Amino acid sequence: MRKVNPRAKELRQQMPEAERLLWTHIRRRQLDGHKFRRQHAIGPYIVDFICLDRKLVIELDGGQHGEADARAYDARRTEFLEQEGFDVIRFWNIDVFETLDGVLERIAEALRVPPHGD
Repeated sequence: MRKVNPRAKELRQQMPEAERLLWTHIRRRQLDGHKFRRQHAIGPYIVDFICLDRKLVIELDGGQHGEADARAYDARRTEFLEQEGFDVIRFWNIDVFETLDGVLERIAEALRVPPHGD
C-alpha cells in the first residue's frame, strides 16, 4: 500500500476551483485513457496532477505565481522535476476557466510525445 503524504491529503480535500474543474475532465482515464493522480508528492514537492506512466506533471498557477519570489520558486521546482525525468506543463487558473478545451488539447498533445530522456 502506498504511504499517503498528510499534506497531499489535505491539499486534495481543499482543491481550488480551477483544479477541481480540471480534475473532473482528466480523472478516471477520461483523457486518451491516461491515468492521473492529484496532489502527488515527488521529492520535497507536491504536484497538482501527474500521469506517472507518461511522467507528465501538470501545474495550475493562480495570481500569486506572477510575483517574482513565486516565479523563482516555480522555476526551481520545475528544474527539480525535470531532473527527475518529468515533463512539466503549466497553466494559469484563468485558462482552465476560459479555455478548458484548449487546456485539455495541450495536455493530450503532451501525452502523445515521449517523455524527455526516452
